[in-house]
Formats: sequence, structure tokens, C-alpha cells
Amino acid sequence: MPRPLLVVVPLLAAAAAAVAGLRLGRSTLTGWRDLRSARTYGLAAEQRPLLLRAAAAVLCLVGAAVLAVAVLPGRVPGAWGRSQHFGASAASRPAPAADGAAPATPRPAAEQSSATARPAPPAATAFTSIGHPAEGELMEAAVPGPDGRPRAVRVWLPAQYRTDPQARFPVIVLPSGTVRKTADAELPDLFDGIASAVKLGRSRPFLVVAPEAPSGTEHPCELVAAAPQAVADDVALRTAVTTAFRTLSAGPDSWGVLGVESGAPCAAAAGLTRRDLYGAAAAVSGRYDASALASAAADAPADSAGRLLLAAAKADTAGVGAARALQTALHGGRGPAARADVKVSDIVQDYTHERERLRLVRVAVQYLADSLDRAR
Repeated sequence: MPRPLLVVVPLLAAAAAAVAGLRLGRSTLTGWRDLRSARTYGLAAEQRPLLLRAAAAVLCLVGAAVLAVAVLPGRVPGAWGRSQHFGASAASRPAPAADGAAPATPRPAAEQSSATARPAPPAATAFTSIGHPAEGELMEAAVPGPDGRPRAVRVWLPAQYRTDPQARFPVIVLPSGTVRKTADAELPDLFDGIASAVKLGRSRPFLVVAPEAPSGTEHPCELVAAAPQAVADDVALRTAVTTAFRTLSAGPDSWGVLGVESGAPCAAAAGLTRRDLYGAAAAVSGRYDASALASAAADAPADSAGRLLLAAAKADTAGVGAARALQTALHGGRGPAARADVKVSDIVQDYTHERERLRLVRVAVQYLADSLDRAR
């Protein structure tokens, strides 16, 4: 066999093995997430196929590595082809000026004009630190609302925001059900529940945004169900958050919504009707107008189908009943409402209402993390 083929054929085999290993690895990761989610919500799942795929992925990747090492002994990583192209690149490089400075390369006129016409990036909103709940940092700023009037927006940075300065974080939006208040003002222990999900390894860290509830009505969540464009998470808020903090790009791949108690109907409405903003929604201990939410979800864009978790403590019979009624109304609805993926969690129980709320928030955060991971 000619010498080039002795190199090319094993390299092709190594590449094929590597591709197969990566595909099996990705399939294993997806299966592991589904298995973890199934166990969380009490669903049955088979573990044996997952282990077989993982073993096959390892064998493929090890085989690819062995073939590559056997064919390319002694090569320095990153040096492939460098000797072939170095002379050409050196010959094409412009000679230095007589005084040793690099010669200035004039920019084309079209490039100069486009650079001049390019709009400047938006100025970062000045957020001020107002506390350090749950080992993180709570920031606040005034951001213009849809009506032009300033409203308070609070942003909680997890502890990992300081320890990993290169990381970018997904976002959870906390709607409030009380006019002129943020969700954490009524329930300051929400951040403890979110942080505990990370500490227990059930979720990756999230940056949390708590906007002030929309004004103009005594029932902000009813307004959101009737007019989904009235959600407090609008363009001005997203621009302020993404320019001031290290977040993943704003959109349903990395932003979710979580409502607790009075804010739960807001989260359910936003998650069912604004799939352009949120990849998933979780509503905790809420009371819902099932027919209004089912109607709003049915009128959502035809290509959308919400992902929603409705969670209530086992002893909260009214909350569990409201969640089941909403699930039934959505499944019996039309269009996007009938296609919505709605789960109900009613297994949490503890010795105080506060402890139950912390555990419910932890379950909701895990659900949002799993759902957003699947959407990516």
C-alpha cells in the first residue's frame, strides 16, 4: 500500500470513531438529563441503555485516540502543516518600515464609512448594590417601563458570579403579583431556594431578575393573561440587564420565568403566551383562572407550545386543585394550549410553610434548568 494511504486510512478511521463517540456521548448526555428529570417527577426510566451508550462512546473515543497516536508519533499539537505554510505566509507578510514600526495598512473607504455609521452600543444601566442575600449580591436600578415611567428592577447575582469572572449565566425572571413591588420584597427567602438548588447540584447557577409589577391595575397577573404584551420583562429591561451583567443572550434558549404565590399566575401566563421570551415557566403555590389562561394560551402564536411546571405542597389542597384544574383546561383547549407540556408537582411536604416554599422553589429551579438545557 502506498505510504500516503498508510497515513490517510487510519486517520479516516480515527475521525469516524471520534464522530461516533461524540454522537454517542451527546446521546448519553441527553438521556442522562431525561433520566434525572424523570426521577425528579416520579416517572419511570430505563438506565441500562444509557450505560451501554456511555460505554460505547468511551470505546469509540479511546480507539480514535489510539489510531491518531499510532499514525502521528512525535508530532506537536497545533503544528500540522505549519512548515508547509510558514514560508508562504512569511513571504506575503509586508516588510517593516525603516524605523522598525509596522507599516500602516489603509482601511478601504467602504469599511471606514460602515464603521462610522455603526451605532454605538447602549450605555450600561447603573445598578447599585443593596444587599447580599443567599451568599450572592442584590443590585437595583431604575429602568424605564413601557409607559416611559421608571420602575425598580432588582438583579440577584449568585455567588458563582464573583468566583468565575469569565462565565455567562442563564436568567430567571421573577414576576410580582403586587403593584409597585418586586417579588423578593414580599418573599425575601426566594433567593435561598434558588441558591440551595445549585448547592445540591440540581441546577446550574442562574442570574435572577425581579422587575416591579406593571401599574395601571390592581391585579397585574390578570393583566398579563388578558394582554401578554404587558409582561414586565420587555426590551428595555432585557437591554439593561444584558449590558450591565454577564448573561447568556436574551431569548427562550437561556431565559425562564418563575412565579411564587401571588406571582404564580403571572409566570404561568407569560410562559404559555410568550414563548419568544421564555424557554420554560414554573409557577409555585398559585391560584389560577384556568379558563382565562387556557384562552390566552390558545391565542398564542401557532408555532409555540409552552413548557410549564405547576408546583404546590402536598398539604396545600387548594393549590394542588388549582394546578390540576389548569392542567386539565390546557389539555382540553385548542391549538397551542392543547400542545403545552404541563407538569404538576404535589409531593413536597415539610414542617413549616417557609420550609415547604424553599423546597418548592428548589424543585422549580431544577425544572427550569433541565428544560432550558433541552432547549439549547
